[in-house]
Order: sequence, then structure tokens, then C-alpha cells
Amino acid sequence: MLGTVMATGEEEEVKRGMNDQNHHHSNSSSSNTANSSVSKRKAVFMAALAVSRFRSVLASAIARRQGRSPRVVGTLYGRRRGHVHLSFQLKPQMQPLTLLELPTATNEFVKEMAASGLMRIALECDRGGEARLIEEPVWRVYCNGLRCGYAFRRECRPEDWKALRAVEQVSVGAGVLPATAAAAGDGLEGEVMYMRAMFERVVGSKDTEAFYMISPDGHGGPELSVFLLRV
Repeated sequence: MLGTVMATGEEEEVKRGMNDQNHHHSNSSSSNTANSSVSKRKAVFMAALAVSRFRSVLASAIARRQGRSPRVVGTLYGRRRGHVHLSFQLKPQMQPLTLLELPTATNEFVKEMAASGLMRIALECDRGGEARLIEEPVWRVYCNGLRCGYAFRRECRPEDWKALRAVEQVSVGAGVLPATAAAAGDGLEGEVMYMRAMFERVVGSKDTEAFYMISPDGHGGPELSVFLLRV
């Protein structure tokens, strides 16, 4: 009889243990779902915050545009299925002030420009670095308000110089460089698409800069603007 009672008690303990374990798993699953929901809301909030920051930078830069700002040569280029490269130079023959490899594919960039007629590239980096703003090595990238990855600053390689030298005499224009004019190394083999124009450089502060493409006819707003922001 005593053995039967003990066995029954053990069975009840086992059942309670199983119920507690199931309850724990249920709470864990609910917790994971809640955490996922919180992460999504946080991501949406951070994207909205970034867009708000860039709007503030734009308003500040426009407010500071007094008189004639310095002008630089801006070139976007890249293989059709490769990434877009962005270069700013004081003069066509000079070393770029900065050369960035953007996360956007060249053909997708061209499609977006053709579809909207406008392109706003916002580059955001963190405070704490000692480099000048334009020399920051890593950037979070937003194209027309949408987060699209990271851009990386790098040295101008021989294949980059080939592309830049090929369009050195072009002040304003867009087109395709034949493979023989641009092929070198594994970065720019094959045909290279490019767009080249003069940009107005506006320095808002040591943590904000903007580059506005200058329309050849002087009418209308800039089709392409690039904003640099340290936060």
C-alpha cells in the first residue's frame, strides 16, 4: 500500500514537472515573439530618426548657402552589375578628396535616377573618430530615404584612375566606357557606366557637409545630392 502511494506521488511530481516545462517553453516562445516585435519597431524607429536627421542637415546646409560655394568634380561610375563608385575631386587631374564604394548596384542606381529624376544619398557615421568628415572610412547609406547598406572609403587604385582619366575631359555628361578603356584588375573589368558633373560643396560644420550637383543650364534643383553627417 505504501509503495502504491509513493508511486502515485512520484507520478504526480513528474506530471507537475512536465507542466512546468511546457509552461516554460510557452513563455520562452512568447518572449521570442515579443523580442522580435520590439526589434522590428526599433528598426522602424531608427530609420525614421535617420531620415529626420538628414532633413535637419539639409535645412541647415541650405540656410548656410551664402554666396558662391566651392565647386568640385563629382564622378559616379561602375560596372553594370558591380557597385557604384563615387569620387569627388578639386580638379580632374588631382587625387580624389574621397572615393567611396557604395552598396548600390550600378544598374539599379541608374534605374532609380531614371524613374524618380532625383537621388538623395545620405551618408551617416558615428562620432569619435579623429579623421576629417570627408575622410571617414565607413558610412551607413540611405538612398532616397531608404537604408541600403554600408559605403567604404578606399584609396584610388589603378583601375579607378583608368576610369577617371578616361572621362577627364568630360565636364558634364553620362555614358559608357568601352571595356578596353576601363578594364584593369578585378574591380572594373568590362564596360563601365559613368555620370560626371560639377558639384557645389557646402560645409555646414565639422560634422556636416553636402554636395549639390549643378545643373548645366542653371535651372531647377539638383538631380543628385550627397549629404555627409557625423552623429
